[in-house]
Amino acid sequence: MSALTQDANAGTTAVRDAYRFDEAALARWMADHVDGFSGPMTVEQFKGGQSNPTYKLVTPTAAYVLRRKPPGQVLAGAHAVDREARILSALGATGFPVAHIHGLCTDDGVIGSWFYVMEMVEGRIFWDATFPDVARDQRPAYFDAMNAAIARLHGLDYRALGLEDYGRPGNYFARQIDRWSKQYLADGDAGRDPDMDALVAWLPANIPDGDESSIVHGDFRCDNMIFHATEPRVIAVLDWELSTLGHPLADFAYHAMMYQMPPHIVAGLAGADLAALNIPSEADYVAAYCARTGRDGIANWDFYIAFNYFRLAAIFHGIKGRVIRGTAASEHARERAQSFPLLAKLAHRSMQKCRA
Repeated sequence: MSALTQDANAGTTAVRDAYRFDEAALARWMADHVDGFSGPMTVEQFKGGQSNPTYKLVTPTAAYVLRRKPPGQVLAGAHAVDREARILSALGATGFPVAHIHGLCTDDGVIGSWFYVMEMVEGRIFWDATFPDVARDQRPAYFDAMNAAIARLHGLDYRALGLEDYGRPGNYFARQIDRWSKQYLADGDAGRDPDMDALVAWLPANIPDGDESSIVHGDFRCDNMIFHATEPRVIAVLDWELSTLGHPLADFAYHAMMYQMPPHIVAGLAGADLAALNIPSEADYVAAYCARTGRDGIANWDFYIAFNYFRLAAIFHGIKGRVIRGTAASEHARERAQSFPLLAKLAHRSMQKCRA
C-alpha cells in the first residue's frame, strides 16, 4: 500500500466541520446506555475513508469508537449502521474476534443520524501485507492467524445465530456479477474498458457449479484486522459494512488475492520475495484454508480471482466516475481511480487463465 494511502487512513484528526455533532447530547446518551461510562469526553475523527464516519471517544477511564450514518440525506438502505451493529453483536456472542457493541441509537434526534458505540480495541494494524515490522520467523504465524480467522467465520452457522435474513442465500455469483455489471455499464462518465466489457460478457456464463452460503465479510484484508500487541493473534476484525450471506469461496479468494495484488492498490504481495520474507506461498495458504474447512482443494480458483478483480475494478470505476463529476475530489479517490485500468487488466488475465 502506498504511503499516501496509509497516511490517508491511519490515525485520527480533529472532527471535520461537515461531521460535527452535539457532543453534550452524545455524552448524555452514553451515560444512559453505556455501562461504566463517565465523562468528561473528547471526540476525534478517524482519518480512514469509511463510508460511515467513524470517531474516537476518549474519557479518563476508557476509549470508545462511534460509527454513524453520514449527516443529511442518504440513499435508502445505504450506510446501515444498524446492520453493522447486528453482525458484530451476533459474532461477538460466538467468541469471534470483533469489538464489543455497547449500544445502538436509532433516534436521529441525538446527534443527527443513527449510530452505534463499540469498544476501542488496542493492538497492531498492518497496512503492508509483507508485515515488515514483524520478525521473519514470526510471519508464518501471522498469516496462519488470518487464515484461521476467515476459516472460522465461514464455519459459523448463520441460522443458529438468527441471521437467516442477513442476506439472500444462494446464487451469489450471478447476483453479484449482475449488480456490478449494471453499475459499470451505467456510469458513462467513467467510460468503457475493453477488459471490463469482456468480463461482463464472460463471467455470467462461466460460474462454477456448486452453491454454498455462509457469512462473508466482503473486505477481509490484513489492514482490516487488529492484531494483539505482541502476539500473532487476530483480536478484532473491522469494517463489516460489506458483510452479507454469500459464497465463502468468493470471500476467501478476495482475501487470498493479496498474493497477486499490486501493493500500491490495496495491501498486496505482488512482486514480493515470499521465500526471503518467510511468507507462506499462495498454494500453501489455500491448502491451509482447505484443511480448516474440510475441502479437497478449490477447483476453478482462477474464476474466483477473476470475479474478485472484476468486483473491485467495478468499485474503482465508480470512484473514477465520481472523481470526474467532482463529487470525490480527494487525492485518495484520484489514486484509486487511476488504478481502475490495471484492476480490469488483472481480472481479464485471470479470465484468460480460466479459458486456457
